[in-house]
Amino acid sequence: MSVREPFLRVAVLIEVLTVRALPDARLRGDRGQATAEYALVLLGAAAIAMLLVAWATQTDRIGKLFDWVMSEIIGRAK
Repeated sequence: MSVREPFLRVAVLIEVLTVRALPDARLRGDRGQATAEYALVLLGAAAIAMLLVAWATQTDRIGKLFDWVMSEIIGRAK
């Protein structure tokens, strides 16, 4: 008998007892999953936005892009 075998037996016993006691436990376990996934997507989008803002403040590319767009608009309006 290996050292892990008793722990494995206990884990299997707990799983069997849980499934028998709560037959619909697996159905109830993912109730908030969509909300959690939505929150993770929002956190990821916020992290990307923060990186983009940090990059934009360290470079002058946004200002140059804005100047170019404005000069194109003024040039076409003439």
